[in-house]
Amino acid sequence: MLWQPSLPDAYLAMCDEELVARISDRRARLGDRLVILGHHYQTDEVVRHADFLGDSLKLSQLAASVVADRAAEGTAVEHIVFCGVHFMAETADMLTPDQVGVILPDLSAGCSMADMATYEDTVDAWEIIHASLKQSGWEGRIIPITYVNSSAAIKAFVGSHGGACCTSSNADQVFAWAMNGGTEPRKPGEDIKILFLPDQHLGRNTASDYGIDVEQNTCVYDPRRTHRGEPLGGASAFELHNAVTILWAGHCSVHKLFRPEHCDEIRASEKDLPESEKTTILVHPECCKEVVDKSDLSGSTEFIINRLRDAEPGSKWAVGTEVHLVARMANECAGRGVHVRILSDCQCLCTTMSRIDQPHLLWVLDGLCGVGTSNDQPAEHEGGEAKARNIIRVHPEVRGPALLALGRMLEHTGAGAAAD
Repeated sequence: MLWQPSLPDAYLAMCDEELVARISDRRARLGDRLVILGHHYQTDEVVRHADFLGDSLKLSQLAASVVADRAAEGTAVEHIVFCGVHFMAETADMLTPDQVGVILPDLSAGCSMADMATYEDTVDAWEIIHASLKQSGWEGRIIPITYVNSSAAIKAFVGSHGGACCTSSNADQVFAWAMNGGTEPRKPGEDIKILFLPDQHLGRNTASDYGIDVEQNTCVYDPRRTHRGEPLGGASAFELHNAVTILWAGHCSVHKLFRPEHCDEIRASEKDLPESEKTTILVHPECCKEVVDKSDLSGSTEFIINRLRDAEPGSKWAVGTEVHLVARMANECAGRGVHVRILSDCQCLCTTMSRIDQPHLLWVLDGLCGVGTSNDQPAEHEGGEAKARNIIRVHPEVRGPALLALGRMLEHTGAGAAAD
């Protein structure tokens, strides 16, 4: 997580109406030179200022398309403000021209899942796993796959080692591509293993859907256990040898909060109802396999949204994903007589996403407009030098191989299958 300096007190003291008015004013000043992106997990207070709302990769792709379209019309987009988390801003930077500055309003808005896979740990794991497999007599190839919820450095590692990125909507396609040999067609009798980063649950659910016995033919590599002196990240040499899929010990802190007993409680409370009146359980595949197995449906954020929008009036849904998205969909669907609730009553919110708020959004927009608000001068003052704050830049040496990983995904799944 990067360090974010504290905002001047004046930003934190503003009421909602003043924040909205000032943000609207800055957006008007910047005009078509500015694009604001809002992720589905953002608060309503922030989302209302976004030009586009969506999943992380699709937002980045959309931003790149908008930049190209406006350039064709003679207008240059100069700034993209990404109201999301760090890895999302990195992807937007990689997919847009160098002259476009991608801004993250709060640098502390990271992703705990992405942070669970560091470049150094991944390099060490790659060497450790290969050495163990060689010692056990295994011959074959390991193809890495990384969920888009990972740093640019991890995407670059995967890209430079013949692997690809995936999203929750196309993980099955990327998994099949890798099992068929990835960048090189699989030779008859060739043994292939997949190293899946950083979300073990999406990896396990995808492997199971592919037909792999996840009890017998997957294992978990945990770099923290390697640091504690366990040589194979908590796995045994036997487990590594037998594994078709090696899962990184990472998870989403939000989706981990949904438990099988939450599904059981709903089933028990409705056991006497006719099938037409029972609640449909719909979850994201970042949930653990036990939850996915007990649900009726699982799929990406876009899949969840579309299923709810297509739901029959009078139907009831319990949804296992981030609370801001669920609340937004509950409000939207209520007008059609569709009842939507969150699967768990606990606060299943993305706390790092929530670090992006209106004061931070105004602060970065003030910088772009050369407007200041300070502790000792609460009234805004004009005429300052425009300054782009919190620019996210991916190093050129990282950008190339990271784009390889993204490109292989899009080549084999199509841009339309790239919902997170």
